[in-house]
Amino acid sequence: MSKTATLDGHEFPVVDGETVLEFIERHHRKGAVPTLCYDERLEPFGSCRVCSVQIAPSADGPRRMVASCHTPVGEGMHIFSETELVKKLRRNIVELVLTDYPIETLASEPNGDAELQTVIAQVGLDVSAIRYAPGKNHQSRETDTSHPYMRANLSNCINCYRCIRACDEIQGEQVLGMHGRGFDNRIIMGADTSFKESPCVSCGACAETCPTGAITDVFRPRIPEATQVTRTICTYCGVGCNLDVHTKADEILAITAPKDAVVNAGHTCLKGRYAFRFQSHPDRLRTPLIRREGGFEPATWDEAYDFIQEKLESIRDECGPDAIAGISSARCTNEENYLMQKFIRAVIGTNNIDCCARVCHSPTSLGMQKTFGTGAATNSIECIPKTDLMMVIGANPTTAHPVTGAKMKQAAMKGTTLIVIDPIETEMARYAQHHLALRPGTNVALLNMMIYYIIAEGLVDEDFVSTRCEAYDAFAEDIRTLDIGSLESITGVDREQVRSAAVAYASAPNAMSFHGLGVTEHTMGTRTVTLIADLAMITGNIGREGVGVNPLRGQNNVQGAADMGAQPHQGAGYLDVTKADSYDHYTGIYGTDVPTAIGYKIPEMFNAAQAGDLKALWLMGEDVVQTDPNSGHVIESLENLELLVVQEIFMTETAKLAHVILPATTFLEKSGTFTNGERRIQRVLATVPPLEGTRTDGQIIVDMMNRMGYPQKGPDPAIVLEEIAQVVPFFRGVKWDELGENGKQWPVLADGSDTKIMHRDQFKHGLGKLHFYEWEESQEIVDNAANFPFILTTGRKLEHYNCGTMTRRTANSELLSEDILEIHPRDARAKGITDGDLVRLFSKRGEVKLHSKLTRSVKPGVIYTTFHFPEQLVNYVTSNVTDRETLCPEYKVVAVDIERVAPAMASASSEG
Repeated sequence: MSKTATLDGHEFPVVDGETVLEFIERHHRKGAVPTLCYDERLEPFGSCRVCSVQIAPSADGPRRMVASCHTPVGEGMHIFSETELVKKLRRNIVELVLTDYPIETLASEPNGDAELQTVIAQVGLDVSAIRYAPGKNHQSRETDTSHPYMRANLSNCINCYRCIRACDEIQGEQVLGMHGRGFDNRIIMGADTSFKESPCVSCGACAETCPTGAITDVFRPRIPEATQVTRTICTYCGVGCNLDVHTKADEILAITAPKDAVVNAGHTCLKGRYAFRFQSHPDRLRTPLIRREGGFEPATWDEAYDFIQEKLESIRDECGPDAIAGISSARCTNEENYLMQKFIRAVIGTNNIDCCARVCHSPTSLGMQKTFGTGAATNSIECIPKTDLMMVIGANPTTAHPVTGAKMKQAAMKGTTLIVIDPIETEMARYAQHHLALRPGTNVALLNMMIYYIIAEGLVDEDFVSTRCEAYDAFAEDIRTLDIGSLESITGVDREQVRSAAVAYASAPNAMSFHGLGVTEHTMGTRTVTLIADLAMITGNIGREGVGVNPLRGQNNVQGAADMGAQPHQGAGYLDVTKADSYDHYTGIYGTDVPTAIGYKIPEMFNAAQAGDLKALWLMGEDVVQTDPNSGHVIESLENLELLVVQEIFMTETAKLAHVILPATTFLEKSGTFTNGERRIQRVLATVPPLEGTRTDGQIIVDMMNRMGYPQKGPDPAIVLEEIAQVVPFFRGVKWDELGENGKQWPVLADGSDTKIMHRDQFKHGLGKLHFYEWEESQEIVDNAANFPFILTTGRKLEHYNCGTMTRRTANSELLSEDILEIHPRDARAKGITDGDLVRLFSKRGEVKLHSKLTRSVKPGVIYTTFHFPEQLVNYVTSNVTDRETLCPEYKVVAVDIERVAPAMASASSEG
């Protein structure tokens, strides 16, 4: 029999663990009880007592006043939420709060204090008749406007502690604190500095929760002006945060985050919340451009289409369809990626189609397909609180996947065991019980050591292996032959550290692994992924909550781009293009012939262009000159093309080389779906119309398909998604109007039910396949280490997104304005480099100049930088070495050298 409690005379069932406030809101309505210090995302605090109610053991029993936000509901409890005594107490509390608040501000329109005004009205307080004398109020406190986004006017602070708790409990930064006593009690940032000088990461969680506007941002004051709020999905990383976009007259005023979003629960990073003004930036492309002898000339859409059609048909007629290729984009929707690959296959007639998954997570897809049968995350981010151990390999989630990273950091701070395998001391590494700081390029060697110790210590899950896996005996025999001493020397990690981490992983009741580009962007990237899957299988960490293998996808829709078939060997739904049944499937739906030979991968496209075999390339939303390795080689290849078509929103380094530029729209101006890193298909909704002169990427592709004789419907996402559901098996039950606010995780069955956890009972191809691989040195090191003794490894910074096309055109550039070279102090001393010096970074392919930062977060012999800024173009030094199987570039192991060019002060003045 279920538990019950009585609320204002009516009996209702009780849910285990809920508070009185949650009970009241569930059975009355949300907001039925006024609150000030309460935020449902935070732990109950009970400091304001505005939510007070009376409780009693019976209807006639003795009553006592309690704060409903942190009082648990008891069976048989009687709750009185609206008695006169309760109402009087609430009014009195709010009245006392307002004695230390500038009440004259309440007479104006809400400016961040709407929640406070709502509570005042709810308790029935007349602010003109407050009985208490004013306290030593805060009006003399200076407003902090130091930060590009954050603002603090602590005269309006009521000391509810919500901002401090949000910083601690949601983001985990612990930047905000309370200082002083009595009326001198006040919020401080960092060590009592300004917002800009503090370690604030600009996530906006404090501004989101503040009920008075004491802490806000530069955009929130405009929210009351909005006439429409549209829910959409962030365009940056693979987390897939939900955003509420506030608009008026086609202008974006502010972005907030919905608290009911499963993915991000009201939280975002600074990119999602604040970096949106690129949408209306004056640099936006607003007309098609055709390159003539004198440079780019504006053209009409028809002129641009005619030019492209004539060139494509001429090249196809003279050289065949395989002389044409396309590169699709993770920044675009599923529907647009589907249309792009269909255009290349069904209209052009070639499998020369690829996307940026090639240069980031293609080894994940192949490695997990080899072991599990599917190349996507096995679990959901919701599993993080349910795991006992997290293993983070080659990923920096608090920087590259900030909202998921914050959840992982919270779990680690609360006691979840953490293993970090990374040559860099990332923020997560500082919370780890086990940080295995290996030499870049030795992932396979280290994972083999872990597997060796798990087998040697008798920690293999024999039942799982015997019933769910194959090839274990041969696999284990190979592992036992390993020379641990040699692997210890190769990785640079003490064997006892590795053994301890391996035992922790295998002994945890539930262990969950996460990996990033520090796994995939290597010569042995695919093999590393298979070993991560091996680890999960031999310990039984597959098929339930709190376990699994979970790639942290780099870009917003890199999962979806691959799902939709933007790759040369597999069509939409990962069907092998060389197989007869795949051919029958695609031709039956497309109504036309499709090619069956595997096409070019991106690196092969560049090589073919340089050789003269590839004549035309169509790029949709990709800046390959800045983001792909060995920029010099990329530029030479593109310059050798007869036709380069670029769909873009800005004049990128790649667009500068184009023959035709087609002005596309941002994610804020289009509708469709994105698929995040946990396979969640979510609706993207246009928040403002396309800028005049621009068209959505999907519209451009549909226009061209129809012009070239193929009758393609669209680009309405509902129409295209209906076609996708026929083509892609794991999208079979996906319907535009049934995705709801939080989307669905594929595979989605015909009845519309989705899948939160993969491989519960069996793998896609039956048994999980175990693979053994020996470690091999990267050819980059073999060929170049003698002359280039340092290893460069690259990554991202929080403030920017890959090539920074969008974020550089926002105030994020005030927070980070250049790529910085991070060097260990020992290496810097040996080279005569001091902090801030201008340093020449060079390899056998090229050189760039960067300012130095001396830090112990990198190992001696290893240096680190990013490639956000085209002014520096760091990829001039990276190599053509790739993963052996997928051709994913090895961005993480680059043989380089460094030398000092100018001292810090001189380089700063010369740059300035």
